[in-house]
Amino acid sequence: MSLELYLDLFSQPCRSVYIFAKKNKVPFEFKKLSLLDGEHYGEEFGKISPIRKVPALRDGDFCLAESAAIMLYLAEKFKTPDFWYPADLQQRARVNEYLSWQHTAIRMHGSKIFWLRLLIPKVMGVEVPQEKMDSAFEDLQSSLKLFEEKFLQDRPFIVGDHITLADLVAIVEIMQTAFLSR
Repeated sequence: MSLELYLDLFSQPCRSVYIFAKKNKVPFEFKKLSLLDGEHYGEEFGKISPIRKVPALRDGDFCLAESAAIMLYLAEKFKTPDFWYPADLQQRARVNEYLSWQHTAIRMHGSKIFWLRLLIPKVMGVEVPQEKMDSAFEDLQSSLKLFEEKFLQDRPFIVGDHITLADLVAIVEIMQTAFLSR
């Protein structure tokens, strides 16, 4: 059985996994799921991801959820170039630090804006009050400022001169928020 990736490319974490796998020529079967249609709640998908989240990976009998865990698994299994997930302990720790931090910062605030700007008006047919939108954008701006000052500093990438998994995740999340801020 080949490696399968269950993805909805509407999702930023799914896009990170997809880009990483494609860029590193990881052989996989793309299994498209629609989050908007609730396909992740189906019985068959529940066998692959009991937490019913995408992205999800199935490699034979082994199943794995969570984008960071999946990318780390793929990096190790397919021995991707070292810059993605550096062997150097301190550089690897910086990648891990960002991957741990971003879930409760850029990802959380960006997701909130996504809900307020797109999903609530589309699904519920109501506009979100401007003060609520302004507050959500302020939270996101605080996270982006911290990203620049703490993680990027004056470097082109989080760990220095080369892209890592942390940068890929950051790029995908920040691109989504840039689209929403228009």
